[in-house]
This record gives sequence, C-alpha cells and structure tokens, in this order.
Amino acid sequence: MNVAMEAQSEDRGATVMERVRAIHLRMVDAVLSGDGLEGVATLAAGETGGVVAIVVPRLGAAAASGPVAELPALRRYVSERARKNTAAVPPGVLAEVPIASGDEQLGAVLLLGEDDPAPEAIEFLHVAAVACLTEVAVEEARLEVEQNLRGSFLEELRGRDDLEPDEVLRRAARLGCDLSKGAVALCAELSSDRPRHVVATIAGEHPGALAQHMDGGGGSGRVYALLPAVGGADATATLAAARRLAARLQRHGTVGVSSFYADVADLGRAIQEAELVLDVLRRSDVPIDEDIGTGTYRLLFRVLASHPEEVRSFYEDTVAPLVAYDGQYSTDLVGTLSAYLERNCNMNATASAIYAHRHTVAYRLERVKELTGLDPLLSEDRERLGLGLKAYRIIAPRLHR
Repeated sequence: MNVAMEAQSEDRGATVMERVRAIHLRMVDAVLSGDGLEGVATLAAGETGGVVAIVVPRLGAAAASGPVAELPALRRYVSERARKNTAAVPPGVLAEVPIASGDEQLGAVLLLGEDDPAPEAIEFLHVAAVACLTEVAVEEARLEVEQNLRGSFLEELRGRDDLEPDEVLRRAARLGCDLSKGAVALCAELSSDRPRHVVATIAGEHPGALAQHMDGGGGSGRVYALLPAVGGADATATLAAARRLAARLQRHGTVGVSSFYADVADLGRAIQEAELVLDVLRRSDVPIDEDIGTGTYRLLFRVLASHPEEVRSFYEDTVAPLVAYDGQYSTDLVGTLSAYLERNCNMNATASAIYAHRHTVAYRLERVKELTGLDPLLSEDRERLGLGLKAYRIIAPRLHR
C-alpha cells in the first residue's frame, strides 16, 4: 500500500516538474516574442488557477493575467518591499515570489484570489519570476541601446555643425522627439548621484523630450536635453515650460536653459547657449539681479553662442579697462558703476548701497569716464556701459583670471 502511494507521489512530482519545465520554456518564448510581463502572467495564471499580477518597479511596469482593480495598491506594496521597507500585504494576495537579482529585489510575482492555492502553485510563481528576469534583461538592453543612440545624437549636435537638418529631424523622430517646430536646449550639471532620475523627470515632465546623461569624467557629469515645442510652435509657452522644468531640477544641480530656436539647423547652437548659461550660473562670482533667462541677457547669450567674438569685443570696448584696473589696484569701479546704474543714477542711493561717501562715488565715476571714454552721466554712454557690464557677467567665467 505504502509502495503504491509513494509511486503515485513520484508520478505526480514528475508530472509537476515536467509542467514546470514546459511552462518555463513557454514563458521565455513569450518574453522573447514581445508578449512581455502580461504574457508571463497569463501563462502562470493558467497553471495556478488564479489571477497572477507581476510588478517590476525597476522598469516602472506592472501587468496582470486579468482585470485587477487593486493594481495601484500592488504597485505601492511591491515598491515598498523593493526598498526594503515594511508594508502590509494587500487584501487578496494569496502568495508572492520576489523577482530578485542577487541581493536586489526588482519586483514580485503575486497570486491573487480567495481560495488557498494548490501546493504546486508556488513552483509556477518561481518559474514566472525567473522568466521576468529575462524580461528585465531584454528591456534594460533595449534601454541601453536607446540611451546610447540618444547620447550619440546629442553629442554630435554639440560637436558638429555639418549635420543636415533633415537628418537631425529624422534621427530625433526615431527617438520619439519631434523637432520640426523648434526646441529649447537644457544643460544640467549634477550635484546629486541620480542622473537616471533626472533624465526620467525630464522625459516625464516635457512630452517628447530627448534627454541623456553624459559622464564628464568626474563627479556626476551633465544631463543634456532638447525640449521640443509645445502648443504648436509657441516659443513663449515652450520657454515657460522649460523654465518650470529647470526650477524642478535645481535640487539636483545647476541648470542652464537656452532661448527658443525655431530652426532645427540651429539646435547645436542652442545646446552651446544652454552650456554658456550653465557656466555663468555655476562659476560667476558676479551677482546677476536680472532674470538670466530673459531680456538683454538672453540676447547676449544667443549672440555669444553664435558669434562669441562680438560679445568679447563689446566687453573689451566698454568695461574691460575697469575690470583690469580693479584687478590691479583692488578698487571697486565695476561695483560702483553697477550700483549707480541699478539705482537709476542716484548718487546718494549709490553711496548708501556701497557704504561710501557721495564724493567717493563721484570720484569713481570720473575714473570710469577716464578709463573707458564713456561718461556714466550721459544717457547714451550709460546704455553702452550697462550692456558692457552684462557682457562681462556672462563671459566672466571664461576670462583668464
């Protein structure tokens, strides 16, 4: 009798193992055929007799073999478990098996229902978890290829000026980015160690954005992005969206944003402009009170990206002698001139702002006139000096000190 029962048990065990091997092959085939997590869940459900849900926070993905109203709750639960946090098991979860790579939990396979699962159900959940690792590997390989393509494309835009506009449009379109109506460039130098999060934030916040992290050889590197036009070809709306995004990213580092470029042939220049803005924000020790993203500064950045020699020449023709004089004699002619212009040329207000006597202010303004040939008391000369100060502030990081 016992011998007969043992034989039946061995037969059932052999049958289960055969089913496990067969279903594993079918699950891997489903993954490689493009059916993904849903295909794996459906096959697992057919063997367990219940509803199977698969959640992989690593991929931001979730799938189930049938309608599951609790899927958002399951997402939260598995995400907490993946972070090694304690979390209450949601109602209806009969069994779960982690999707793990080494010590890292990537997600979970969950069996849902009301009745107790069959003894062999756990075996099929384990097989599904192994198949999900294949899906993770396939998806991450695809993402890596896409990231390399994005990085290569943005790197070429930065460094080459011979790319044909049609080629730029075509390559961007393959990556899901429509540049036909123009774009704004963004460049962020990271102080955090979350470049993938920054790239994901850009992609999630700005529809169709093309973003990529590039290792600068030290630190966390930089993230570059092209933000395509929103609302048709609305430059104002696109710039506003870009600035909102930049504000959100500031917690991760310093962010430079270009002006709007309608012509795809100028997108390389847009990236250069974003880099210039970033360099000024990151390195300049001269405060810029005006919003750096608007007005005269924006025009100067645009000219600096296309014709840097013109901005440098204007600086040399206006306030460069003051900068040199201050550096040689430890004076503050630049600071005095800035305070004077910012306070509507009011001598007393300027004196109060720089903690000096009004006669000292008058003397320094006279020295400005002698050194530059431009009189701060004359309206036309004041405009040139004011523009010269702005030019100085944006090229200061690139000057030899």
